[in-house]
Amino acid sequence: MAEFLLEIFSEEIPARMQSKAADDLARLVTDRLNEAKLDHEGVKAYVTARRLALHIEDLATEQPDVSEERRGPRADAPDKAIEGFLRGAGVVRENLVEREDKKGTFLYAIINQKGRPAKDVIAEFMPEIIRNFPWPKSQRWGDSSLRWVRPMHSILCLLDGKVVDFEVDGIKSSNLTYGHRFMAPDAIEVSDFAGYKSALEKAYVVIDRCERIGTIDEAAQAIAEKAGLELVEDKALLGEVAGLAEYPVAMLGTFDEEFLDVPPEALTSAMRTHQKYFSLEDKAGKLANKFIFVANMKTDDAGAKIVDGNQRVLRARLSDTKFFWDQDLKSSLADHLPALDEIVFHAKLGTVGERVKRLEVLTGFIADETGADIEQATLAAKLSKSDLVTGMVDECPELQGLMGKYFALEEGLSNNVADAIADHYSPKGPSDKCPDAPVSVALALAEKIDTLVGFFSIDEKPTGSKDPFALRRASLGIIRLIIENGLRIDLSKSVEKAAEIYGCEFDIEDLKQFFWDRLKVYSKDQGIRHDIIGAEFNWDFVKLVAKATALQIFIKTDDGENLLAGYKRAANILKVEEKKDSTEYKGIVKEKLLNMAEEKALFNTLKDIERNASGALGSEDFEGAMTHLSTLRSPIDNFFDEVTVNSDEQETRENRLKLLAQIRSTMNLVVEFSKIEG
Repeated sequence: MAEFLLEIFSEEIPARMQSKAADDLARLVTDRLNEAKLDHEGVKAYVTARRLALHIEDLATEQPDVSEERRGPRADAPDKAIEGFLRGAGVVRENLVEREDKKGTFLYAIINQKGRPAKDVIAEFMPEIIRNFPWPKSQRWGDSSLRWVRPMHSILCLLDGKVVDFEVDGIKSSNLTYGHRFMAPDAIEVSDFAGYKSALEKAYVVIDRCERIGTIDEAAQAIAEKAGLELVEDKALLGEVAGLAEYPVAMLGTFDEEFLDVPPEALTSAMRTHQKYFSLEDKAGKLANKFIFVANMKTDDAGAKIVDGNQRVLRARLSDTKFFWDQDLKSSLADHLPALDEIVFHAKLGTVGERVKRLEVLTGFIADETGADIEQATLAAKLSKSDLVTGMVDECPELQGLMGKYFALEEGLSNNVADAIADHYSPKGPSDKCPDAPVSVALALAEKIDTLVGFFSIDEKPTGSKDPFALRRASLGIIRLIIENGLRIDLSKSVEKAAEIYGCEFDIEDLKQFFWDRLKVYSKDQGIRHDIIGAEFNWDFVKLVAKATALQIFIKTDDGENLLAGYKRAANILKVEEKKDSTEYKGIVKEKLLNMAEEKALFNTLKDIERNASGALGSEDFEGAMTHLSTLRSPIDNFFDEVTVNSDEQETRENRLKLLAQIRSTMNLVVEFSKIEG
């Protein structure tokens, strides 16, 4: 076994592509090693801004020898058939042996293939991997035919300390790597991974991404603590800046306090999105006029010039942000409404202005259904999209909705209206906070219902993995808004109202199935089995989930498991007998024909359950309904143990089959047990 080391050195790889590229390199190389039957262990990929590396601790130095036996034609086959077999097998006539079986005597070729050295196998497949590497975007440079994410400079490839020779578009593999672009740019000769890692560290390159992330986080936390501030946690940004610097050095910068008059989210967005800076807050959670950035080098002046440069860049950026804020304050949200008529929402669904008018009506309807303030809800809907045409949102699109809130507050509108404008896109995903203020909930529901009804009405539904209009996210948002806020509404009414506002013909059954599928996804995340939530559909999602939760708890008990088994046994017998008799056994069970104690007990228990369970369901006491069902366990078990359903007496047989049908119908009063997997 030998150590393998590969490094592909290039210009800067975009941070967003780095992690996947490292995984792809490990996968592609190990796949080819597996195909070549080259055993290997200890695979790890590394990536920095300028290099993609792969280290394998133990790799077989050569393939195993292979002996293959291939059957050919009959021994008495024509010469041409035998010659063709010889050519295909790559052997001569002397390598063939004859073997008899029950079908005759056949020729067999014994093919012995000696394993090739691993270095030859690697040298053969590595150029292909490099040329066909799955970058999301790649480029050519100069007169090169090679496509890579950025111009490639060198390839280091070693097996057992020796260079694996190959060439890709004029770039020959070697034992050389290079250090930091500015602090140690000279070539470094490498013989093994330990030396490679150590030499690069001395040359100001940290190849381990996790190590760089830890270094940045630790340094940033220390800087913040020293300044008496707290670092605003941002794991995504932390991962991104770790991909920008091979030798990360965290530094503290300052910006003018006058910029703090701008909404803090606008400042943090400008710092994060455009400059990749970390924000800092004081102990009270208020944004501070300090920031942390990550440089890619250390300097003799302790970074003074770098800090100054970054402060000047940020000052210009924040000046633009403050300019847009000040300009936008000169107009009200209502002033922007005419401009929304010039923005197309969708070619078949009209303009954003038309959508706002729909949202006003639908939000008012939902507010009335949910008990929210109708006047505030319709005002919030009217102004909800106005910030789309402001300079602030044009500068920072990710702040739409939130900037509308700040503009509303500046105008003196109520907190309920302002919060609803900010929250109406929420929840945007499973980790996003769900609005809970009544006005916010009404507008957020309307926004998503309008989206779903609109796109379903023009047959723009999700297909497979494609969901260009985020309809799955919208439906899950509706489900969360209803369930997490305990809204007891019939959602179908709001859907029908939205269709009425659109003035379109709408198949609500189509959307019902869509919601049912999304409910199964939501329930899975909540730990509810898909077959239990899918046992029956109800537009009252709160009731549906509460019932499914109670059912799942019941099914996990011994009584529940046995009762489900009894139900399925009764249903299966009925299915067979009804098919055989070409009839459906239903109707009133004749009590006078029940002559065995076990069938009488079952009949009486079913009557009690039908009465008691119905009452429990009416008061939404689902646990109570399940408790009543559990009393069926013993009577059903005793019935199947002692009673022969298919009696020789036809009238008795039919009566007993009707009793089985009553088991099915009574249990189905509570839930459709036939849809639950046993």
